[in-house]
Amino acid sequence: MTCEQRWHSQKVGVGGNSIPFSLRSSSLLPGSQVSILGLFLMEPPAYIFLFTCVLQLSHTWSVNNFLMTGPKAYLIYSSSVAAGAQSGIEECKYQFAWDRWNCPERALQLSSHGGLRSANRETAFVHAISSAGVMYTLTRNCSLGDFDNCGCDDSRNGQLGGQGWLWGGCSDNVGFGEAISKQFVDALETGQDARAAMNLHNNEAGRKAVKATMKRTCKCHGVSGSCTTQTCWLQLPEFREVGAHLKEKYHAALKVELLQGAGNSAAGRGAIADTFRAISTRELVHLEDSPDYCLENKTLGLPGTEGRECLRRGRALGRWERRSCRRLCGDCGLAVEQRRAETVTSCNCKFHWCCAVRCEQCRRRVTKYFCSRSAGERLRPRRRP
Repeated sequence: MTCEQRWHSQKVGVGGNSIPFSLRSSSLLPGSQVSILGLFLMEPPAYIFLFTCVLQLSHTWSVNNFLMTGPKAYLIYSSSVAAGAQSGIEECKYQFAWDRWNCPERALQLSSHGGLRSANRETAFVHAISSAGVMYTLTRNCSLGDFDNCGCDDSRNGQLGGQGWLWGGCSDNVGFGEAISKQFVDALETGQDARAAMNLHNNEAGRKAVKATMKRTCKCHGVSGSCTTQTCWLQLPEFREVGAHLKEKYHAALKVELLQGAGNSAAGRGAIADTFRAISTRELVHLEDSPDYCLENKTLGLPGTEGRECLRRGRALGRWERRSCRRLCGDCGLAVEQRRAETVTSCNCKFHWCCAVRCEQCRRRVTKYFCSRSAGERLRPRRRP
C-alpha cells in the first residue's frame, strides 16, 4: 500500500469519534516529503502540527509530530493538544502584535526536523507558549469532563490551606495537564545537544507559567454569611494572563554561554545538562542573539518592518502600543505614512420581537499609520531596542 493510500485509510479516534486525516498531495516519490495540513479541520492549519510522511527507499514511512511520538493510547487527547498548540500560537501573535518580531508563521514549527532554525529568545518564547497552551487546554478539558479517566483535583480537600481556610471544591487538575502535555511536547526533542536542552527547558518554563498563574477561588461558610471559614480551590486563569507572564519572562530571558567543546560526546552532554540544571525552569533561556528584525531576511523568513501598521492614538491604547510607530518605523529608519481608509461596522442595532437583532451597516473614514520609505530612500541609522 502506498503512503498516500495508507493516509487516506488512516483514522484516529478522538473522544469516541473517528476523524480522518487529509493528505493534500498529487504524487509521492521515494525520498520525498509531504506536509499533511488542515489537521482536525482547523483553518488556518496549526504549523506545529505539520505531519510529515517520509517515504524511504525501502518504501517504509514514519510520522514526525506530536500525535504519534507517545503511546497510541494518548491519541484520545490529540484534539485537545491540537487546540492547545493553536491557542499558544494565537497568543504569541497577540503578545507580539506591535513588536518588530510579530510571531511570523514560518517561526511556528517546533519539530526538530525542518523546524525553528534559531536558538534566540523568540524561539524560547514560541516553545514556552506552545507548551503552556497544550497544558492549559488539557487541564481545562479534563475539568470539563471531556476525558473519562480524569476529573477535578480533590487530593488536598479537607486539608488546612492557610489561616481560616481549607482546601475543598473542584480544583483544576494541572497535574494531569502537565503530565500529558509533557508526553506530547517534549517527545519532539530527540537530540541531546544544547539546542534540544534549551527547547526542553523552555517547554518546562511554559508549563511552570500555567501553574504560577493559577487563581485561588474561595467560598465562605458561617452563620448568616459571617465567613468564619472558607473552602478554596485552584482555577485556571484566562490564558491571556499566562501569555503576559511569559512575555515578561521573554524580556528577562537568560543567554546561556557554553564552553567550546561542549559537543555531542558523553562529557559534552554532561556539561550541557549541568549548565541548564543550574538555571531555574521558571526562566526562559536562549543560546543566540536575535537578528535585526527591522530588516527583511528571506533566509530566516523575516519580513522586516517596512509596510507594518502601527498605532498612535486611542484612549484604550497602552504605552507599548502608543510607541509602536517609533519602535517599528522611526527606530528602524523608516517614515510613518498616514493612509485614510473606510471601515464598515454594525451600528444602530435593535431588538425585534421575536427574536432577532437587526443592525445597520455604518461606514466611517479612519486614519491608519504604516512604516514606509520613499523610492530609492536608504534606511537611516537606527537605534537598537
